Amino acid sequence: MPKTIVQKIRFKNTSPETIYNLYMDSKLHSKVIGGPAKISKRVGGSYSAHGDYLSGKNLHLVENELIVQTWRVKSWNKEDQDSIFTISLESKDKDVILHAIHANVPDHAIAGIKKGWYDHYWNPYKQYLAGKPITRPKM
Repeated sequence: MPKTIVQKIRFKNTSPETIYNLYMDSKLHSKVIGGPAKISKRVGGSYSAHGDYLSGKNLHLVENELIVQTWRVKSWNKEDQDSIFTISLESKDKDVILHAIHANVPDHAIAGIKKGWYDHYWNPYKQYLAGKPITRPKM
């Protein structure tokens, strides 16, 4: 039975605009994750990241506030449905709280995806924002 991943990450001394652009700007996204990413900035537009390892479509976008996408890994089984990934951004003093909800994740993928968000996104975001070299495990 599919599962839901809920994550709450604090990024210090930044803005919702900066975090939104790290995810939605293809060049920044590619730089931070260390692999090719192509992301449309329009509702209904498609995206891919880590080459074509994962892909989906933008379902709803509110600039600097909200991203809702279908999300699918190339290696998932044919019978696995697309998952839904949501990021909402909240200003908190000089920080940003990123609320991530990843719903309908197949059982066989839950552990890897849960860890992968930190390994390939949230920790590299923090390193990038701090001006430090980005380290991440290989895909």
